[in-house]
Amino acid sequence: MYIAHINERTGETQSVREHSENVAALCEQFSIPELKRLSYMIGLAHDAGKYCNYFQKKINGENIRVDHSTAGAIVAKRYYGPAVSMIAGLCIAGHHAGIPDAGLPGDAYREDHAPILRTRMAQKEKRCERDADENFEAYRKEIDLPKIDEMEIGKFLIRECITQKNRDDAAIDNFAFIVRYCFSCLVDADSIDTGTFCETRTEDILQADFQKCLDKVNRRLDAFVCETELQRARSRLQKQAFTKAGQDAEIYLMHMPTGSGKTLCSVKFALQRAIAKKKKRIIYVIPYNNIIDQTAAEFEKIFGEDAQILRHQSSFSYEDMEDLDEDYRNALKNGTENWDAPLIITTAVQFFESLHSNKRGKLRKLHNLADSILVFDEAHLMPMAYLQPCLQAVSYVTRYLNSEALFLTATMPDFETLLRQYTITGDKILHLIDDTKDFALFEKCSFEQLGALSAEALLRKAGDAASALIVTNSKRTARKLYELADADGDKYYLSTYLTALDRKEIIKKIREKLKALENDFPGLVNVPEDRKIRIFSTSLIEAGVDLDLETVFREMTGLDSILQSGGRCNREGKREDAVTYTFSFADEELRSRETEASELAQGMFAKYDQITDSGCIREYYDRLFGMNLEKITGNTMSSYCKKNGLNIESLPFRSYAEKFHLIDDKTESIIVPQDAESRRLIESIRYQEHVSSRKLQKYACTVSKKECEELMKQGVLNDYGRGIWCLTNENYYNQETGIRIELTDYIL
Repeated sequence: MYIAHINERTGETQSVREHSENVAALCEQFSIPELKRLSYMIGLAHDAGKYCNYFQKKINGENIRVDHSTAGAIVAKRYYGPAVSMIAGLCIAGHHAGIPDAGLPGDAYREDHAPILRTRMAQKEKRCERDADENFEAYRKEIDLPKIDEMEIGKFLIRECITQKNRDDAAIDNFAFIVRYCFSCLVDADSIDTGTFCETRTEDILQADFQKCLDKVNRRLDAFVCETELQRARSRLQKQAFTKAGQDAEIYLMHMPTGSGKTLCSVKFALQRAIAKKKKRIIYVIPYNNIIDQTAAEFEKIFGEDAQILRHQSSFSYEDMEDLDEDYRNALKNGTENWDAPLIITTAVQFFESLHSNKRGKLRKLHNLADSILVFDEAHLMPMAYLQPCLQAVSYVTRYLNSEALFLTATMPDFETLLRQYTITGDKILHLIDDTKDFALFEKCSFEQLGALSAEALLRKAGDAASALIVTNSKRTARKLYELADADGDKYYLSTYLTALDRKEIIKKIREKLKALENDFPGLVNVPEDRKIRIFSTSLIEAGVDLDLETVFREMTGLDSILQSGGRCNREGKREDAVTYTFSFADEELRSRETEASELAQGMFAKYDQITDSGCIREYYDRLFGMNLEKITGNTMSSYCKKNGLNIESLPFRSYAEKFHLIDDKTESIIVPQDAESRRLIESIRYQEHVSSRKLQKYACTVSKKECEELMKQGVLNDYGRGIWCLTNENYYNQETGIRIELTDYIL
């Protein structure tokens, strides 16, 4: 018997045949109808390389290296036509290390000397010819490969491409998605069967009762007071959205102003669609890590025990949550690997980078996006440089995997045009909000330009307000203003120079001070100087930090950020004539570089009476996207192939995935010793012990790579060989202003 696995606890063995048949059956179960037969074959052939003597020696304890993955790709090439063998070969060859680069016929190796798939297959065949123990032909006696209609697979692959403007590009991007999808079915099936046999996989499945969750959301919405005109407008907008919940579409667009309850509306809509169409899961995609915590907390508060929520973000690990029941913790941990859960909250980075990855661990979840409702919160924040591949991914999931997507934002670009232009044509797109006349009622402040101001003039202007928020484009500028501000009243600084722990504490203090100010001085009239509040912050305050300030000052930037900052001005709508001011610095040392977005925003101020006007917002995005057409279209798989002289037969899955990063990695995290717990964690790093990533996160501040290098020169950082930078001189950190880079006391 040829052995695939040995259970280390019991000593039991699983044959290659049994494992292959189990994986094939799961692959078929996971797959969409058009690819079931192909997926079954991929599962059946994936471990053909284990039918060789070398692998059998290895699994029985010999310390030898065996490439068993390439063999299945060779089998596929021998038995099937080009389309089938290419999909199967890429999936099978990559089912451990990730989908490889296919490469051109003349290629042999990547720049890092890793062999491309063609080279791997050629080398494997030569070894088999030279060494009988390398040969895997014994698979023929136990594995009966099914017949697959090459023509039908070919028709399926081009089905969505024939109506596209550029068929060749569409064919490449479409084919890449299909390969990743089949790969997802394979690696999840392989992981499940292996884990089940080796007893490393829990059978606990996360649960959610969508109907009970919907009932709770309805009770929450019904409890809203509807007495003022604003409250009645909120109710009307919500009813608009829900009216169309019964209409079928692939993609829904929900444009609702800040304060209209769009998050709760989106949850209700998603639940309604999931129940009506019998969807398996709801996936809530959020732009920023820092918003996930509050979103998850809000959902848990609403749903209670009726929904087990899976969170998947880079800064969070269920392994660290010692207060959870072990079985439940294991179920949550396993769920982050394949997203086999009914209610998931994740980040846009995690979602989109996973879909364009080549790695087993990331792509494993792709097939489980089938039969889902996808909600993209603050959809306009998708990075422009990756807009087309992101929109493509959504379109493929909705078109191929029987899912639906909801784009949710308060500042909606013309997403319908973007989707029509950059994705599969023919998707049905439905606007949930048609009547926008109530939007004006949610405009709680006006927007005015101040032009160029000195730092002193800006501070004087801000000092006139009882509570003022000043948002700058730079962490250093915000801190400079904080230091220049006089000592009268309360002043606060917020940026990622501060640890998450200190930011949380500062925001808590601000909320307490603002509440006390409102209570002691109704209408914020006659507030003495020593009670005034000034907050100096970067753009981090624009997302997920709900504060209500009398006046906001925003350094000139893109329109979306200006509007987001304005959302912190008169947030509760209690004051008339509230204003958010934009400004630039007259001081050369403080002035930030003008960007395309800030220049466009300037033009919108000149053209429109109010930048909140829907026409203004639409024109801004239309012009911004028009100016960045090359950037928008420059990071698809097809564009990458064009740049590198590749075609559909030489797709560079690994190389492309290595370059697909929604966020430029230009920063470094530094762990700051602040209390007994942080010092204990740093000691664990120092002595090479296991360290909880979740626990470290709250003690981390962020600097640029250049700033990190400067701190290294000054001898105040050490990673103790772990790649986790720790601050070794506590004088370099202040709980009010964060980490300091300007200190010049070099330690030699």
